[in-house]
Amino acid sequence: MSEPKPWHGVNVATTLPFTADYSVNHEAFANHVQFLARGGATGIIPNGSLGEYQTLTEEERKQVFLTAVSAAPAGVAVIPGVGAYGALESIRLTEHAAENGAPAVMLLPPNAYNASDEEVIAHYRAVAKVGLPILAYNNPVDTKIDLRPELLATLYSEGLIASVKEFSGVVSRAYQTKELAPGLDVSIGADDVVLELGIAGAVGWVSGYTNAIPSSSVELYNLATSGDPEKWMRASEIYRDLHPLLRWDSTKWFVQAIKLSQEVAGAAPWGTTTRPPRLALPEDLYARIVKDTETVLAKGYR
Repeated sequence: MSEPKPWHGVNVATTLPFTADYSVNHEAFANHVQFLARGGATGIIPNGSLGEYQTLTEEERKQVFLTAVSAAPAGVAVIPGVGAYGALESIRLTEHAAENGAPAVMLLPPNAYNASDEEVIAHYRAVAKVGLPILAYNNPVDTKIDLRPELLATLYSEGLIASVKEFSGVVSRAYQTKELAPGLDVSIGADDVVLELGIAGAVGWVSGYTNAIPSSSVELYNLATSGDPEKWMRASEIYRDLHPLLRWDSTKWFVQAIKLSQEVAGAAPWGTTTRPPRLALPEDLYARIVKDTETVLAKGYR
């Protein structure tokens, strides 16, 4: 069996605590990183979509990454998101990550507009020159660019990416991708397809709801990726219980929803503040998420 890579296992796309004036709460974030490590997370991914990277300055993103590095215990990888409108910013963030010991970075396609395949490939070529392994992030909902299996295979054949966070929600993509690029590692990118992609052979999970219920999320992932049909049955039971929460990760409210669930679960005493343009949840959604979270907690999941 080959050695696990830093992007294998449960890498949590972390939420980011803010103070009332929208400043980054670095102390709370450090505490959160340590909480996730105690819950069994194998890695931390700051500055992803869930970390509201679009609202952070470049300097803030660097400092958030450094806070995670300082707080993460030995053996817990910190893989920063370096997605940006274009390659120049992504290169600067990747260089900073390399200088401070990151084992890899997570990179979206350029997201200023719906770039062509040639522009996407050029983007990954430019960032790959820094020298760190790249976990490609396929999020066609937000970026309007779909890293289709054929495009992923091209990126992998050039040695530009080592893995992909698959957030399209299309489970069959895992099989197509492995057919076209057998050596490319597939990570689960959406919480509500954990079981399906785990059975399909995923070797990692860039997870969201692990922020609120880390121990149960790690257990679910380990069972789903075990390759053991008997463990898959147990995974299915847990998955059914958790799914009312997990599917909030695939809605436009995912940041507010996960932060609220963290607060209800006692995992975020610093509150649920998000930066503009995100607003507080509408009352009906707030009530539904609280109820869904309390139902999961009442069943003993943590």
